[in-house]
Amino acid sequence: MFEKLFSRPTILARQKDAPYAEERERYLSHCEKEGYTRGTLLFIARELLWIARKIKVSETSKLTSEQVWAAAKGWAERKRRCGQALNTRWTRIRFVQVARSWLRFLGYWDEVRESTPFAHLVEAFQSWMTDERGLCPTTIQVQCRYLRRFLRWYVLQRRPFSAVHITDIDAFLTALGARGWARISVKNMATALRAFFKFAGSRGWCVSSIANAILGPRVFAQESLPLGPSWDEVKRLLESIAIEKRRAIRDKAIVMLFAIYGFRASEVSTLRLDDIDWEHNLISLSRAKRRGIQTYPLATTVGNAIIRYLQELRPPSSCREVFLTLIPPFRPLSRGGLYHVTSNPMQKIGIHTAHHGPHSLRHACATHLISEGFSLKEIGDHLGHRSTSATRIYAKVDLPRLREVAAFDLGGLL
Repeated sequence: MFEKLFSRPTILARQKDAPYAEERERYLSHCEKEGYTRGTLLFIARELLWIARKIKVSETSKLTSEQVWAAAKGWAERKRRCGQALNTRWTRIRFVQVARSWLRFLGYWDEVRESTPFAHLVEAFQSWMTDERGLCPTTIQVQCRYLRRFLRWYVLQRRPFSAVHITDIDAFLTALGARGWARISVKNMATALRAFFKFAGSRGWCVSSIANAILGPRVFAQESLPLGPSWDEVKRLLESIAIEKRRAIRDKAIVMLFAIYGFRASEVSTLRLDDIDWEHNLISLSRAKRRGIQTYPLATTVGNAIIRYLQELRPPSSCREVFLTLIPPFRPLSRGGLYHVTSNPMQKIGIHTAHHGPHSLRHACATHLISEGFSLKEIGDHLGHRSTSATRIYAKVDLPRLREVAAFDLGGLL
């Protein structure tokens, strides 16, 4: 691998004579297979040369983040070799980033994970939700995240779990509100804790009456309005994504799926190549909440945008997901990555709305369908809602219909 990157004999010899040449060469070959460009491979090779000189790796003792950061200090030799001043802060960060990736590849990196107090309770609760209640993975993940937050707070009280009291839960929920949590977020936390303590009480881990005593803040049904841009702003957003830029080819196809179909971020991130039937112009996806496959006609503009992305931009990869990162290692776009795909162009063109993520375009889609005269049932089916109650919020934004009601002449009835 070194011969592919370096042609000058002195540089090639320096790479081969430095420590851990075989380990460095294996990692560079791995990066080449992942699709890294030649420039990136040269950068990694040069960085690994310094890393190999400053740290000692072995199969018996893994390195921690603190050890790597400590090794990243002192660049007098590198400064002398470069013949110019170094940005020591950026040099250290770059050193740690490359070292961490290399050590992970070799299996020499000590992954320090945040410990969860009472972890066995979380694992039992997760298994119960999966095996007995059959909840979808996203719901289980959210419920466990809420529970871990409470347990990290409760462990500071220095009492066993069997001593937990309803006053502890009330104090925790009050603390969340004081930290700026919205009422709906605190209510969701209370709902998750109520489910857990009902389960914990049935196992005898705590007093069984705690679950029924957990009360979250009152949230009025349909009290809020959909938080998304207007349809004119959505059209302006699509027009602003100039597909002359390579990244925009992918991003425009993604934004279309959010705005036209109202797909959720989790549904777009897991959309697979097999889900698009090009012969019959259909697109199918697994609904996160309905737990079934829903099929839509593939709009011509959306299909053309996806085809252009697949032909011109999608990197070669064994991943079957449609949308991948554009920087190696190529992997499916995360929900966080999809957020930036929508939020960055929305903020760039000055769309002022409470939220700028994919869900705001889902709201915009539903609001547009309301203005076009579709019924709540039709809109709910399009969005994949399980019941019309989730769709009723959009009825409040149909201002023309509301004005008709307000202008209705009741005659002599009053």
